[in-house]
Amino acid sequence: MERYDLWIGGEWRKAKRYEPLYAPYGGRLLAEVAMADAEEAEVAIVSAHEAYQSFKHMPAYKRADILYRAAELLAERSEACVRLLVQEAAKPIRAARGEIARTIETYRFAAEAAKAVAGEQVPMDAAAGGAGRLGFTVKTPIGVVTAITPFNFPFNLVAHKVGPAIAAGNTIVLKPAEQTPLSALFLAELFREAGLPDGVLNIVPGYGAELSEILTTDPRVKGVTFTGSPEVGRIIHRQAGLRKVTLELGSNSALIVDEGADVASIVDRCVEGAFVYNGQVCISLQRIYAHRSLYGEFVERFVERAGKLQSGAPEEESTDITPLISRKAWERVTGWIDEAVREGAELRCGGAEPERNIALPTVLTGANPSSKVVAEEVFGPVVTIAPYDTLEEAVAAVNDSRYGLHAGIFTPRIDRAFCAAQHIDAGGVIVNDIPTFRTDQIPYGGRKDSGIGREGVRYAVEEQMEIKFISFKL
Repeated sequence: MERYDLWIGGEWRKAKRYEPLYAPYGGRLLAEVAMADAEEAEVAIVSAHEAYQSFKHMPAYKRADILYRAAELLAERSEACVRLLVQEAAKPIRAARGEIARTIETYRFAAEAAKAVAGEQVPMDAAAGGAGRLGFTVKTPIGVVTAITPFNFPFNLVAHKVGPAIAAGNTIVLKPAEQTPLSALFLAELFREAGLPDGVLNIVPGYGAELSEILTTDPRVKGVTFTGSPEVGRIIHRQAGLRKVTLELGSNSALIVDEGADVASIVDRCVEGAFVYNGQVCISLQRIYAHRSLYGEFVERFVERAGKLQSGAPEEESTDITPLISRKAWERVTGWIDEAVREGAELRCGGAEPERNIALPTVLTGANPSSKVVAEEVFGPVVTIAPYDTLEEAVAAVNDSRYGLHAGIFTPRIDRAFCAAQHIDAGGVIVNDIPTFRTDQIPYGGRKDSGIGREGVRYAVEEQMEIKFISFKL
């Protein structure tokens, strides 16, 4: 059995405490992993701060070369990364391959972004007192960035923190999710091999409750980036104070299936959006509003297709549904389903395999809008479907949520597409596709309780830099 230490200052360091890590599928002991305390996390911050003093001067082309090389090394070792995802996250192997392919692309986007950082000329003579002066801006890195990442995309969401930090010229202290630390620790020696100077990337697994304060309040920390729940996000935002903060806090993403949509051609895509990786996706399709003229057909086809998804071992090519990340997650998801049924929802398909912590694809109709399966983020394989009569009614239902990350609409009419795009209150509106759609260069972030700031590599780089104004009197 392997033992993983902390990665600080370009070397493995022993920790005071180690804890066992078990596979979600089958419960096999995978490793013993160091769990940093606040004192050890501070050592990592000091290491990052010291490394920043020289790394901030590294030319952009060299930072880009490191990121390109890291992407190449990931591609060479992609199968090992896939197996790691299958083991520690119980991610179905086809979905795991997709994540690794995206991760490689994300680091390549970061390499390109490193070369594209630029300021602008300011028209000084636009003001009466500015004539005879030259003004321009430059963008500078902010310093040490701390990153706290979730379990569901332990390679690619880490890449969305680490890649932009390096591209901007910052150093980073990364705290991966307790359930999936091995994917992050895999990057340690990979980035060293890619040429990253010691101390630029530090990786400290540990518990958020123990580390969040030091990672957000240490005076050497200048930026914080977090992906997780709104409840934790609020704590981090409050602790971080005036530091730069990016928070991606999830959603209960909604989709409108408008009148005239071709149900037969879209239902497979909708099922994919609802149940990929067991619904453990920030923009998983959770709420569907189908026009009354096609509601019956849509529900019938959707339920039929959902019922064909196969549960099983994540390493099997035929597997669609695997265990939820933990027993606690399984109990919460299945409890919410039971509660919705007690409150009047009709269970059209679903079920559970408690011995394997599997929640089967669940479809509910007639759910009360105040039920947790509608109003909160399930983060499990659960979707609710409801009918509507007017587009205004559907948009209002989509917006009747404390979240606003992604939403979608299938419609054959461009006027109704633009109407929905204009009036839906979300960070992204996806027309003629599911809200689960995302590529890694787009601006990605939400409104309301879905967070603040934007990811998507170029946008994340901007979040991690400062603008400095410079003026010359001619």
